[in-house]
Amino acid sequence: MTGTMRPQDLIDSPVVDPAGSKIGKVGTVYLSDDTHQPEWVTVKTGLFGHRESFVPLNGADLANDGLHVQVDKDQVTDAPQIDADGHLSPEDSGELYRYYGLPMQRDRAGEDRADRKRDSMRRDKDEMGGMAGTAGTAGAAGTAGMAAKDKEATAAKHEHRDAKKQRGGEDMIRSEERFNVGTEEVEAGRVRLRKYVVTEEQQVSVPVSHEEVRIEREPITDGEAGKARIGEAEQDVILHAEKPVVRREAVPVERVRMGKERVTDTETVTGELRKEQIEIDDDSKLRDRDRDRKNR
Repeated sequence: MTGTMRPQDLIDSPVVDPAGSKIGKVGTVYLSDDTHQPEWVTVKTGLFGHRESFVPLNGADLANDGLHVQVDKDQVTDAPQIDADGHLSPEDSGELYRYYGLPMQRDRAGEDRADRKRDSMRRDKDEMGGMAGTAGTAGAAGTAGMAAKDKEATAAKHEHRDAKKQRGGEDMIRSEERFNVGTEEVEAGRVRLRKYVVTEEQQVSVPVSHEEVRIEREPITDGEAGKARIGEAEQDVILHAEKPVVRREAVPVERVRMGKERVTDTETVTGELRKEQIEIDDDSKLRDRDRDRKNR
């Protein structure tokens, strides 16, 4: 493990193998019993992330893009399945170290206990040696008492083994995979509202008026003779007419809003699940059949 990592910084961090492949996200951080520093993390793997596999932090590095570990994705996926109950027993820890091919860490607490036990035994031996000249009988009685205790312990061990045989011997746990289906929200698309201009041809009927010449004739009955002149004359009359005039102006006609609503559909998820089967290989039946053949 490179540097010092805090458990709160590791939770939910992406885990990346040396090839750059994403293994999963950190679920639980396990501390060393000796150093109290992060030693293992569990990573959610498998279909839909319902399995948790242990990943060693030996040589790991926490970067901005996630936790970089020194084991590949396939090795993590095939790691031994150990119950993630918040603490690793020495047996479980040893199994994981052997699987990943890592050197076992020294159990300092265990060594301290062993040292204390050796010191205690040495002191007891010295005390017994000093009392041997004056308390030989008591020493013999103590030795006999220890022998009796060993005998009782051996008898209890045999009794436990016999009781286990009566229950039917070793047991086996059968496991199977199950779907743990959930949903996550992802971006499905982008909708954009825009407007553009189109040109249409329209016809509008407009009433127009114009002036026309009308000739009116009115006879003169009271005209004086000798005052009229005969000759040519002209008179202009200006005629007016209306014509359509088109002016264009932009006016608002409609307001368009864009909203979204949630619609729930049903999708079917298909995947392969593994499960263990248990079968019995009974050699006694084979021996019975061979015995029957020989008797015939």
